[in-house]
Amino acid sequence: MMLSNIPWDIILETLGFSVGLLYLWWEYHADSRLWFASIVMPSISMWIYLHKGLYADFAINIYYFLIAVYGYIAWTRAGRVAKQENPGHAGNGNQNEKAPLPISHISGRQLTGCAMVFIILWLALYCILRYLTDSTVPLADAFTTALSIVAMWMLARKYIEQWIAWIAVDAVCVGLYAYKGIFLYAVLYAIYTVIAAIGYRKWLAMMRLQESAK
Repeated sequence: MMLSNIPWDIILETLGFSVGLLYLWWEYHADSRLWFASIVMPSISMWIYLHKGLYADFAINIYYFLIAVYGYIAWTRAGRVAKQENPGHAGNGNQNEKAPLPISHISGRQLTGCAMVFIILWLALYCILRYLTDSTVPLADAFTTALSIVAMWMLARKYIEQWIAWIAVDAVCVGLYAYKGIFLYAVLYAIYTVIAAIGYRKWLAMMRLQESAK
């Protein structure tokens, strides 16, 4: 079979869909392994988005790759820092013992900052897409990209409000990808929308449990 005859679009969409489901499972359970999936998915998605004319979504996957590294470090280094700060703490004496970053609420000041960053990014990306590219969906593409940038940072810090941001992103992406003919991704993001709402409640219960254990 000639390489040119291989349906790469379908193969990559299917692979991206599969990795996306794995990512969603790990995110739902606040498992740090989700960041490994976050490294694989951008590599797949960048090729798909570039060929579909979703330029902002293509660019954001570079950011996704970098934030995945940051997120993994942020989620896993908390335990080591705690052990170093409390060397006399009872335990097995393993200074490299890991403990997960706790789920928490974002502060009002940080939320205001995130909102300002989102609005600035949305306007800037819209202007770039509208006047410097041939994008046919500049408003929606800029919206999902800007909010995703903010939501990924919130996820890296393990703020529960990241789920609310993802609900908005995922809902818009369903229509956007269906319009662009990326139907497997449209289905994936429809699942994301539902799971994001469930995930918020799951993380809320986990946060209350960790607070009661203190």
